[in-house]
Amino acid sequence: MDTHIKAEKHPWFLVAFVSLAVIFTALDQTVIVTVLPELMFDLELGATQLDEASWIITAYLIGYTAAIPFASRLADVFGYAVIFRLCFLIFAIGSIFVAIAPNLESIVVSRFIQAVGGGGLIPISLAIVTKRLPKHRRLLAIGIIGASAEIGLVLGPIYGGIITELLGWRWLFWLDVPQTMIILFGIWHIPGKRNHTAKMDYRGGFLLTGSLILLTATLSHPGLFDLSSTTPLFTGIAGLFVISIFIWNQKRVTQPLLPRILFQTISSLASMSTKLLLGASLIIAMVTVPLMAETIHGESILSGGLRLVRLTGAIPIGALLGGLLSQKLGARKVIITGLAISATALFFMSQWGLLISDPQMSINLVFAGFGFGLVIAPLFFVVIETCPDDYKATAASIITLSRMVGMALGLAALSAWGMEHFIQLTGHLELPLPITGESSFALAIRQERYIDVLNHASVTLFQHFFRISASLVLIAIIPSLLITTPKITDGKILRKLS
Repeated sequence: MDTHIKAEKHPWFLVAFVSLAVIFTALDQTVIVTVLPELMFDLELGATQLDEASWIITAYLIGYTAAIPFASRLADVFGYAVIFRLCFLIFAIGSIFVAIAPNLESIVVSRFIQAVGGGGLIPISLAIVTKRLPKHRRLLAIGIIGASAEIGLVLGPIYGGIITELLGWRWLFWLDVPQTMIILFGIWHIPGKRNHTAKMDYRGGFLLTGSLILLTATLSHPGLFDLSSTTPLFTGIAGLFVISIFIWNQKRVTQPLLPRILFQTISSLASMSTKLLLGASLIIAMVTVPLMAETIHGESILSGGLRLVRLTGAIPIGALLGGLLSQKLGARKVIITGLAISATALFFMSQWGLLISDPQMSINLVFAGFGFGLVIAPLFFVVIETCPDDYKATAASIITLSRMVGMALGLAALSAWGMEHFIQLTGHLELPLPITGESSFALAIRQERYIDVLNHASVTLFQHFFRISASLVLIAIIPSLLITTPKITDGKILRKLS
């Protein structure tokens, strides 16, 4: 049967293919985590060059973040299906370049190209299902797309490990090509008409993209908070300068890149603020869980990753259920419930010590992830439905962007403050080196005390991380109280307090 007919009569067929596309691109965000050591070995990079190799991750983050609003607005103007296909093709081309890249510099550039293609897919996917599904099914469809993105992120490291073990790391990127062909075949006949009343603000697009590149690079720099480098200072100032020009431009164009209603509506601003705080909270938790497992608990890298999966694996389940519940209960109730669940679980996690074990550990992790997932669909829905039809993809991109900025900020703060706090906790310690004339028994006692103090400092640090993560979620409840559930009737936006 023709895919066009299927998509018209069975919109869930379209949702399935779009969700697969989201999963495939999300895989490539986290797949690099497990293959980085193998990749460095293949490129003959030593352990001392890890900071250079980390640009493979940073380049993807910068490209992904910068592309989100630009690609989304292009989709609103030129048609969702057209730009969706274009983004997916760019993603596939970037994958081919990574697969054949001969050196680190080529891989970094290729990953950036990959990210530019992948950056617009989630918001455009959300706009597609919002536009083509009936109103009473939109929240569920948004939940499915959100769950698909999280599933890809969860499976990325596992998928990367398996393919690398069987075929080598380059095949991870070669396999993106047949995946792309399957998705493009499934959606090729979906109509994608240009919106002739909408206009693209190219100047605003380039200004925002430039500012996002500079600001993301600033937030990703390890010297941002400890002032060990002047680079983030200069890139940050330049980014703020460019974004100020962007704001000036926004006020002077008839159809700005970002819809003004998003920044004039309390509910939209509250949703974006909530998502930003959740992004920071989530990345802190995601870093702390495996780090705690692999250090003071003595677990292997694999065990640390599997422990994290208990948290991240519950996110897509929460995303699906959040879409269903929001249809019946309203967005705000579901969002606050999800925040309360995550905050409670994270506070329990802040009590973890050296002897934490199951079932308490798994219960805490699952509920934390479930709460994070529960808020995904209603937050997207509120912002998307607040905007007019010619800004749906752009609206979805702002929520995605809020999370990315929150994660970048949270990671930068964690790296700088965490190291400084650990030094404060352990700065008074002296290495238990042998002293002339000291007995082996006395040396063993000093070494044992040193390890005990070090473990105590590490536990204290990790507990602080979880408390900060929980506090950010609690703070997010404040703006979420201002969120209302928008309803669209005959093209007009109504709001029902729920």
